[in-house]
Amino acid sequence: MSTTQPPPPADATSVSTPATVSPGAGWLGVLGGGQLGRMFVHAAQVHGFRVAVLEPDPSSPAGAAADVHLRAAYTDAGALDELGRRCVAITTEFENVPAASLRALAALTRVSPPADAVEVCQHRAVEKATFAAAGVPCAPHAVITNTEEAAAAALAPLLPGILKTARLGYDGKGQATVSTVVDVAAAWAAMGRVPCVLEQRLPLRHEISVIVARGRDGQVVHLPVQQNLHRQGILAVTQVPAPDVPAATSAQAVALAQRLAQALQYVGVLCVEFFVLEDGSLVANEMAPRPHNSGHYSIDACDVSQFDLQVRTLAGLPLAAPRQHSPAVMLNLLGDLWFAAGSDTPRTPDWPAVLALPGVRLHLYGKAEARLGRKMGHLTVTAADAATARNTALQAAARLGLPAF
Repeated sequence: MSTTQPPPPADATSVSTPATVSPGAGWLGVLGGGQLGRMFVHAAQVHGFRVAVLEPDPSSPAGAAADVHLRAAYTDAGALDELGRRCVAITTEFENVPAASLRALAALTRVSPPADAVEVCQHRAVEKATFAAAGVPCAPHAVITNTEEAAAAALAPLLPGILKTARLGYDGKGQATVSTVVDVAAAWAAMGRVPCVLEQRLPLRHEISVIVARGRDGQVVHLPVQQNLHRQGILAVTQVPAPDVPAATSAQAVALAQRLAQALQYVGVLCVEFFVLEDGSLVANEMAPRPHNSGHYSIDACDVSQFDLQVRTLAGLPLAAPRQHSPAVMLNLLGDLWFAAGSDTPRTPDWPAVLALPGVRLHLYGKAEARLGRKMGHLTVTAADAATARNTALQAAARLGLPAF
């Protein structure tokens, strides 16, 4: 079985750029045109910055909101040069942007997070090696790169488990549940014999996530710990404060996420997803070098959102510790809501019925076409107490035809 070593800590400083870029003073850039980019654009514009988005899709959510939309591939040398020369600092809204593009931009302007840190998240084996090097526990696992490793008897202690492609898996894609070594070999072949990671399936109590922001000066702040519910590998519900997580467990999760950010010499917003096991211990599942779906509630429930933090880390502005002023529940809105059972003709969900509920905020991402499993928006429900927020969110879910939680 192969082993993969983590890269050395990345140097987040690339070129001579003012330590602090004042609000309203210049352009910020983002690679990627999805909803995370769109919400970053909105936060940057509130701070007075103009924003340029590099994204090939002409109808992308972030491109529609940006001051300038560069419609080109992420590897287009001319577009990268234009973005790098226009912007005082540049970030990314997804982890699969080519690291070579980030390095090219870093020769022109400030880029955060740095390419090395983003690259870690592009390969599950490297990511797990990075966890281990930082002292962050993760699930027992093995790396599979060839036929012998896929059929090795030494895999048995990891079963039952989950086989995951080392690259490009997200929202439950690129994964297979396996119970025997024969299953592993068959699943590996079905995945095209690409490098994979086999993870032992552990007894889970809860799934949580932590979002931290680290500045170039090493200052780190964090959002409250979020308790998450996934359905078919896609985030469905986030509750904050985490209702079933002891304070000591939350504190440990924050400390581990901060330890990882420090080990990477990270600059920017970083999300670390954890499993809380039946015995109460924590193991890291994965990390994302960007704002995260589970942190969207912070726009409505905190005085500083995850996107505000992304702007601040990028511009070198002070990192005020976020304060949650309202308990919140977030519901993900997938394209399935646009289709009645048995129908392939889209229709608009009954938004008036949901918006009639107190404390409900609707965020739609401006995507032109609803598709099954596609993230189209989210609802955030806030209230004076957590019980009321949850009760209202359950009413909203029922009115939309979503399962209870």
